[in-house]
Amino acid sequence: MTPQRPHGTPATPASSLQLPVAETWFTTTRIDDAITRIHEPHVHPFLQANTWYIRGRNRSLLIDTGLGVTPLRPAFPQLFADEPIVVITHGHLDHMGGAHEFADCRAHRADPIETPPPGALASAALFAELGMAATDAGTVPHLLISALPHENYDPGSYRLRPTRVSRHLVEGDIIGLGDRDLTVLHLPGHSPGSIALYEPETQTLFSGDVVYDGRLLDDIHGADPRAYVATMGRLAELPVRVVHPGHGPSFDGARLRELTSAYIASRRVTQDVA
Repeated sequence: MTPQRPHGTPATPASSLQLPVAETWFTTTRIDDAITRIHEPHVHPFLQANTWYIRGRNRSLLIDTGLGVTPLRPAFPQLFADEPIVVITHGHLDHMGGAHEFADCRAHRADPIETPPPGALASAALFAELGMAATDAGTVPHLLISALPHENYDPGSYRLRPTRVSRHLVEGDIIGLGDRDLTVLHLPGHSPGSIALYEPETQTLFSGDVVYDGRLLDDIHGADPRAYVATMGRLAELPVRVVHPGHGPSFDGARLRELTSAYIASRRVTQDVA
């Protein structure tokens, strides 16, 4: 989830908003021969997350699965002809919405992937579920999608579906694809079970919501600012060439160090004031 904050007011019914039906719900951007970014352009930036597909020699890897407003797997039969490994970076709705579609789904035990909260596309309900104060609301609209995935879709029917976890990941686990290996980093702060995947050979970090180029959410249910400071200190020392985050554009290692330093400094000021 990105730093915009939803209004604490009731959602407007989709029928009165007369939302259009999207021609296509997902878009893709090819990063290189192996990596593709999957995006949901009709989702408000507060919930508009990146899904990363990595093609390996023996297995493919899907990092997060979007919001789950409409099925992900049937939209990309060419990518999912074989069963991919699915890694969920943390248990928020914008990252695990489509996880239930896949058989080999892996996540950290500390996040409730198997028993998630219901989620919501109405900002007021989601605002309350996340534990955000109404006085801290920003400019997020009542409904967090700008189109319908298909005719007669009811945004009020949205529910986050539980996902059976095939393997609980821990720090240091290796996700092997045959021609590349990614290491699991347990990086709590945004949530207790937040993880990132790091490829040492290419110095590539798939960061989920641990870090992206925007204000980081550390005041929602399950967040821990002290743990986040430790996580940022760790990332500041990690040799990184490129970060592919859970939200927004990719950025380089220099920007990562700027973001980690800024967060640590901001929390130091908060602690000094307290």
